[in-house]
Amino acid sequence: MSIGEKIAEVTELPLFHNHVTLDAIWPYIGWNDTTFELAEQLRFGIFKYISEDAHHKGIIFTFVWSFDNQKDWAYIEKIKSLFSQDDQEVYFIELAADLEERLRRNKTENRLMKKPSKRDIKFSEYELLASVEKDRLNSKPHEIKEERYLKLDTTDLNIEESSQVIIEWLGTFESSKEK
Repeated sequence: MSIGEKIAEVTELPLFHNHVTLDAIWPYIGWNDTTFELAEQLRFGIFKYISEDAHHKGIIFTFVWSFDNQKDWAYIEKIKSLFSQDDQEVYFIELAADLEERLRRNKTENRLMKKPSKRDIKFSEYELLASVEKDRLNSKPHEIKEERYLKLDTTDLNIEESSQVIIEWLGTFESSKEK
């Protein structure tokens, strides 16, 4: 999330975290299947608007991808299909960090401020550990076939270092357009 915020500052693109729609819904109806269905409807409404608005520069979207879950693969394909016009490009950036670092980051002030559902630290840590047990949260080598794809291990990088690597990588595509 914090890396996305830094990249949004530099690119001047809006940052849309997957959790924003969930955090807008769960306080009213709790955590259930309907929460996730409504959140997806809201997300796709936003994506559709952005993809059809010629004046909109784009969006940064963050998402925790369960690589062993076909629903997540289909979800990504559905998002990509909205942004399939000739002048639109989709970039994939996969961030990885070891479990110890993820647990540490799970309690940072910025995360707790921006993600109300994470403020119950004990429950949030339980969910994080359960997701690691249940899902494969990092891709295998060559699993992602996208032309514009970067995998970055951020375990030993801070927010500024991580975002700088990504911004420089994004810049390689801009410079190739100019040629």
